[in-house]
Amino acid sequence: MQNIEFKAELRDLDLARARCQSLEATFVRIGEQKDTYYRLLDGRLKRRESPGDAVEWIFYHRTDRPAARICHYMLYSDEQARARWGVLPLRERIVVQKVRELWLLGNVRIHLDQVTELGTYIEFEAQVSRRHDVKTCHRQIASLRESFGPILGEAIAGSYADLLERLRHEPADE
Repeated sequence: MQNIEFKAELRDLDLARARCQSLEATFVRIGEQKDTYYRLLDGRLKRRESPGDAVEWIFYHRTDRPAARICHYMLYSDEQARARWGVLPLRERIVVQKVRELWLLGNVRIHLDQVTELGTYIEFEAQVSRRHDVKTCHRQIASLRESFGPILGEAIAGSYADLLERLRHEPADE
């Protein structure tokens, strides 16, 4: 599976919600998520836990750049992940906690994320399909960036795990 993703700091959560409503996006839910990232030689792997949902493993490849970018991913259940990576514990990298608000606009998922220790972010994920090719998904993301422009902060090149690792390893101000 693949999608086109874009992530940025979010300056105003209430305005983002209002913008989602004005675009007639469908509100899906707000929920807590705990993502445990693991170290792999190839690709990225995270285990997602959300109260009331089955555990989900997400294995993906994506470049780190602050523009819209393609992400190739696979979703696994706990059982499928054990079969794929074995029963021995994987080497944990970092845990990211967040509250995610999910909105849908056609094939695009809009995430309004409040990430513990980091702040508030927005992420657009346009799902690539036969009906929505890569070029179409890039156009959708560009349109959303323009629409949300005034409330977007700095574009984010990597993952929340990358940001959290940098934050925790920065020298303290004296």
